[in-house]
Amino acid sequence: MRGQVVAELSVVPIGTGDAGISRYVAACVEVLEGRKDLSYRLTPMGTVVEGPLGKVLEVAGQMHEVPFGKGASRVITTLKIDERRDKRMTMASKVESVRKLRPSVRT
Repeated sequence: MRGQVVAELSVVPIGTGDAGISRYVAACVEVLEGRKDLSYRLTPMGTVVEGPLGKVLEVAGQMHEVPFGKGASRVITTLKIDERRDKRMTMASKVESVRKLRPSVRT
């Protein structure tokens, strides 16, 4: 069974002359806005994206390009992909499976 993946994506511009990167993150998230084929959740350390593997890889490439378009001379993108083929998995189901064991977990 091939379905959705849950991936964590972190795009970090380097060589911008500024320690802050929120404007780059905001521009990267803009790539995800309005997409009906993907779900996403911004976290303090990255963005979690849920959808078909091909679409997730496509959007990761698009997000990787964003900082270059804003003047960054180097970009480091980290992508972690979680794919199950034995049952359907979502961002919510991953959290819920932990909460069943540990109801006090904060998200």
